[in-house]
Amino acid sequence: MRICIFVDMEGISGVSGSDFVRTDGRLYGSARKYYTQELNVCAQACFKAGADAVLARDGHGSGNHMLWDELDARVELIQGATGPVRLPEISECDALILLGYHAMAGTAGALLEHTYSSASIQNMWLNGRPVGEVGIDAAVAGDYGVPTILVTGDDYVCREAQDWIPGVVTCEVKKGLGCQAARLLSRPEAHRRLEAATIDAIQRRGQIPPLRVPHPVTLRTEVMERCAIPVGHLGVRILDGRTYEKTAATVEEAFFV
Repeated sequence: MRICIFVDMEGISGVSGSDFVRTDGRLYGSARKYYTQELNVCAQACFKAGADAVLARDGHGSGNHMLWDELDARVELIQGATGPVRLPEISECDALILLGYHAMAGTAGALLEHTYSSASIQNMWLNGRPVGEVGIDAAVAGDYGVPTILVTGDDYVCREAQDWIPGVVTCEVKKGLGCQAARLLSRPEAHRRLEAATIDAIQRRGQIPPLRVPHPVTLRTEVMERCAIPVGHLGVRILDGRTYEKTAATVEEAFFV
């Protein structure tokens, strides 16, 4: 059994604002440690639950934030910018875990809510339904027949995951108190909950179906700046000065952010 863990930073326990997640933030060094520690807890729980291999994707920003020399030696890590391919090698895996995720852009009360870019994207829709990174990434995996079994982060992203992915296990490691504040669990308690949820998710893997969306797939994006048209993206249709969309055979092919 091979588990893929896609890791983002905003939903990691201990992270409570932008100073943690920006590379120039004064607390970024601490966030990298929390990020790596949380991946280790999740991966170790995967192995404890029977996984033979864990493939992790450093998915925050540029994809170069994990402290490689502090990572569990059994974990294989993908780092760096992978372009339009959201989940490299997902087809090799039996299940997906979305670790440290955040709620979609515009979610009132959620910690660091955004969809891919807080600076440039206002809203996204998948087949006409408002969507964030949880829904899109789970749907990408679903096109390969891979179920998303666990989503972790604040209470808002957990509710979003349950709305998008029937049967998914969620792990709330903090409560959002607004875009730049959170009510945090202690590190031991957050890690205890994460370990338990990971084991539970793997044990229930066969009961959680892949997220399948109707095909062809249409992904629409509303940007914040006028005329921010994605030059060079084949098949992108301009709807107005701030909104464009693409229809394709799969979610990954429709993704053009």
